[in-house]
Amino acid sequence: MLRCETLGGSHFRNVPVTILDARESAPAQGGPSFSLENRLVRAAWIGVWLLAAAWTPRHLAPWRRFLLRCFGARMAPGSDVRGSARVWFPANLEMARGAVIGPKVNVYSMGPISLGEDVLVSQGAHLCAGTHDCDSPQFQLVAKPIRIGARAWVAAEAFVGPGARIGEGAVLGARAVAFGELEPWTIYSGNPAKPIRKRRVQ
Repeated sequence: MLRCETLGGSHFRNVPVTILDARESAPAQGGPSFSLENRLVRAAWIGVWLLAAAWTPRHLAPWRRFLLRCFGARMAPGSDVRGSARVWFPANLEMARGAVIGPKVNVYSMGPISLGEDVLVSQGAHLCAGTHDCDSPQFQLVAKPIRIGARAWVAAEAFVGPGARIGEGAVLGARAVAFGELEPWTIYSGNPAKPIRKRRVQ
């Protein structure tokens, strides 16, 4: 049986997202923001996903999990990333059993992004683990992790910003914007996201 380790999955987990010092690499003048190794891995990943996964129907989730694992993602059985979603760097993605990333979700995994069991990220949402230091003259890139607790729901077209932590069972409403920490089993809405009420689970 072909295993993703044979294709380099374990190696890709060790490829860091090395953000270069903007004072030296000068990205504003066309210089790179990331190490050459990271850029090559991401270029290969984009090609593989477009050719082998982006067109796949929902029931081919095991095949998409396999491809993500081959590029270093930690994908539990029963997790799924839909074909039209985009994962920036798979090695920074961890999904527990039953977690689902829906259609056209943008997973900007410049920093680590972890999803607990049965998390649902609905269509068009954006998980953004990277930002810029607005006080830096060179607009330095910065990566911060995102953690989404078990049974939480990120609704359609919501935005989860760098460093956000969404508690177990929390709900981020459609097109809401989350930074910081969202309390468990609480429904949030708006920009910035504010608590509406506690979630009542039967």
